[in-house]
Amino acid sequence: MSPEIPRLFTWLEAVDPAPFFVLSLLPYLAFLYWAAKVRGFPKLALQGFRMTLVFVAVTIAAAIVAQVRYGKLLADVDGLHGGAEAFLTLSNLLVVLGFIQWRPGEQVLRPAPQGPLPPEDGLPASES
Repeated sequence: MSPEIPRLFTWLEAVDPAPFFVLSLLPYLAFLYWAAKVRGFPKLALQGFRMTLVFVAVTIAAAIVAQVRYGKLLADVDGLHGGAEAFLTLSNLLVVLGFIQWRPGEQVLRPAPQGPLPPEDGLPASES
């Protein structure tokens, strides 16, 4: 193993991940904005994607409660952790149900027929 790799890991341990989390919200918010503008986007699925933001907020609040009240990480306080994860499960369920129920209408693109159209009886023109 190269000696630079352990130094890289040591350096990465010191990096605060909070700015990356905030930056990761920007493309997600852009996606939500775009999805809300698309007429054919399934509304229930959009609610599920929005619910993911509720999950993030609940998880942050639960992590603070776990740290302040119990002096532990959220993952170590089962009740809070399970409650927060329930919001993720609910948001995923809404997304899946939204796409299952989605009927995109007649937006299916089909290739244009090549050559003359066959007769209605399905036989080639020379056999009819």
